Amino acid sequence: MRIGALVGCAAVLSLVLTGCGSGSDSDNTSTPLRPPPKVAALGPFVGECGNVTDDEVRTLTGIGQTSQVLKNSVGCNWQTAGLGSPTVTFASYRGSPIAREKAWVTTQGRATQTIDVGGRAGWQALEPDSRICDLAVQLDDDFFEWSMSFGLFAPPTANPCDLMHKLAELTVQRLK
Repeated sequence: MRIGALVGCAAVLSLVLTGCGSGSDSDNTSTPLRPPPKVAALGPFVGECGNVTDDEVRTLTGIGQTSQVLKNSVGCNWQTAGLGSPTVTFASYRGSPIAREKAWVTTQGRATQTIDVGGRAGWQALEPDSRICDLAVQLDDDFFEWSMSFGLFAPPTANPCDLMHKLAELTVQRLK
C-alpha cells in the first residue's frame, strides 16, 4: 500500500513540475543569473620582468647585490642574501581586475593612493612602517605591479614607493 501511494505521489509531482515548464512559444524575459563573461582585450606587452634588467633593479632600488630567484612568464623576483632580506617583485596580470589587487592590499593595512605613471592610471600602497610598497599600473584590461619589501632586518633607506615608481616608469616607457 505504501509503495502504491509513493508511486501515485511521484506521478502527481511529475505532472505538477511538467506544468511549471515553459513552452517554446512563451516569451522568455527572465534575466540570467550571471552576466555573460567579458572577453578581455590584450593590453600592451610589458616584456619579461617588466623590460627591466637585473642591473637596473639593483641600481634603482639601492638594495645592493641581488640575485633573481624567480623568473617565469608572468613575473620576476629579486632578493638579496638571506631570509627576511630585501626583495623586489614584478608581476603582470592579463585580463585581471586591478581593483581586486587593490582590495587585497588594503586588507593588509596599506592605504592606497592614486598615481599616474607615464600617462597611465594606477595606485600605490605604502605600509605604515614604510618597509613595503605595492604599485600597480592599469594597461587596458591588464595591469602590472611592482612591489618592494625592505625585509625584516634592513632599515628602510628610502621610500619604497618612490623606488617602485622609477621601475614602473621604465616599464611604461618600454611597452610594446
